[in-house]
Amino acid sequence: MVKHIILWKLRSELSAAEKREKSIAIKAGLEGLKGQVPGLLDIHVQIDGVLETSNADLMLDSTLDSFESLKGYAVHPAHVAVANGVVRPNTEIRTCLDFQID
Repeated sequence: MVKHIILWKLRSELSAAEKREKSIAIKAGLEGLKGQVPGLLDIHVQIDGVLETSNADLMLDSTLDSFESLKGYAVHPAHVAVANGVVRPNTEIRTCLDFQID
């Protein structure tokens, strides 16, 4: 299995209310991919409870059944639609960590 973790910083020009709205939309879009993308076992977007010591605004924590599934997830039309429609337009910094788990 593979973990796919992403941290994002939302665009600095967004107001606090806009950041909340965009975070909710990102969460709904990404979590809605479960059941649509082959090999995607679990997906969660953390938007609540972020402490002021953090330097990211939200986190994607997903589990896929294989590295091949991760590569398929990256180009799956449903994922690309969410990424291009709501994630990329509202974020300015993205950090990713992918790793194998047993």
